[in-house]
Amino acid sequence: MITVTGATGNIGRTLVDLLAQAGEEEVVAVSRRDRPATPDAPAVPGTPVVPAAPVVPAVPAAPGVRWIRADVGNAESMRPALTGARALFLVLGGELNAHGESPTLLLDTAVSAGVERVVLVSSQVSATRPDAPSHARLRAFEAAVRASGLDFTILRPGGFASNAFAWAETIRTQRTAFAPFADTALPVVDPADIAAVAAAALREDGHGGRAYELTGPALISPREQVRAVAEALAEEVTLVELSREEAHAAMTRFMPEEAVTGTLDVLGEPLAAESKVSGDVEAVLGRPAGGFGGWAGRNAAAFK
Repeated sequence: MITVTGATGNIGRTLVDLLAQAGEEEVVAVSRRDRPATPDAPAVPGTPVVPAAPVVPAVPAAPGVRWIRADVGNAESMRPALTGARALFLVLGGELNAHGESPTLLLDTAVSAGVERVVLVSSQVSATRPDAPSHARLRAFEAAVRASGLDFTILRPGGFASNAFAWAETIRTQRTAFAPFADTALPVVDPADIAAVAAAALREDGHGGRAYELTGPALISPREQVRAVAEALAEEVTLVELSREEAHAAMTRFMPEEAVTGTLDVLGEPLAAESKVSGDVEAVLGRPAGGFGGWAGRNAAAFK
């Protein structure tokens, strides 16, 4: 059995599908929500969590998939989802990236439940900026995973292509996107590639003790990303560049201060290591990483 946390997220939805299609083991999909979120219907922050309750997905569950409502931030609530599991996919989300229970509580619960392998989604910044306050929580989870005694793999993605969903509403209503640092390019990664690498690490041997840096195949700026979305829509989309101060004010409405500062530091003044294309996706999957244009084409409906 494989337990997938964050099963309604940009990585988790695809990962659950990949594991279900493989058909090798039962998949327990863990969510804090009643149904899988979509770009058009995101979950509402602060939705109450009922630990260990069955989840009724928006569409019938795939064969071999069982949904459970639990909270990664509450280790005891996770016990029913971990009991009997061989492997755990662990991803934090929202406020859990900033605060919460000691990571050791969750890893100890996994060990006591019989879990043998864990795949953790961390961040490229955990390695490139080891003192950044914005990523202290992820570094703590990395340390807990390493100390757990479990077979582990750590995934360190760069920026997600799916961060472009932040433009969805204004592109739909105004055909306009707002972003800072319009011409600063980074090798953003398709969440589908993160899911595929996670599936390999969960199912296959040979990934234990590894930390994979996951990026897209090329550098791409916000201006070029907006152009790719426009091409997917076959319509004009305008980019309005925000100042750092304007972006900071907008982002602090839904992100902690430290996270906003850390994010803007990377977006505006990336280190050389953060601007480098990694070959780890191709090394694990045997194919090149997917580009932003492919992501935009698959998700064009979110911007229409």
